[in-house]
Amino acid sequence: MKVKGNIIKARQAFVVERFGEQAWNDVLASLPEEDRKAFGGLILNVSWFDLKAAMRLDEAIVRVLGGGNARLFEEMGRTSARENLGGVHQNLLSPDDPQSFMKKAQVIYSFYYDVGHRTYEVTGPNQGTMTTHGAETFSATDCATVIGWYKEALAMCGAKDVRISEVKCRARGDTSCQYEVSWK
Repeated sequence: MKVKGNIIKARQAFVVERFGEQAWNDVLASLPEEDRKAFGGLILNVSWFDLKAAMRLDEAIVRVLGGGNARLFEEMGRTSARENLGGVHQNLLSPDDPQSFMKKAQVIYSFYYDVGHRTYEVTGPNQGTMTTHGAETFSATDCATVIGWYKEALAMCGAKDVRISEVKCRARGDTSCQYEVSWK
């Protein structure tokens, strides 16, 4: 499974913005040589990167900068949403219509991952269930990033008091990752 370069660029931007350029270098230095080469050069939005290498990058960020706290990734997801939806994927936003935005979950997923798919089922005027199916690899840090990304994206669509809880997670042994989403 592979992830798009915009995911890696967003992580780099988050680390540099929050911790400084040297912190990115410290994270890279903690990675195996192959990963350092992959993430140390020019990262293009349209490039594909091995998800397992991206997961090692996530683990290094948590280890080197987060003191082992994966909650850092929710904040990283928010930064990624601002960066991507404020630029290259701005056309995905649905101003003043968060439900319409959420209905694009499958399309959005395909911009970031090459295997699996995501569904969204409306369960009320301001709520729904989002489920990720068939991803070959998964991690708790990626799920935290997804939560942060969607919280920020929904806020960018005008939603208030956004709440997202992960009720199923493959990293905990479930068959899919499922999120209950609501807002005002």
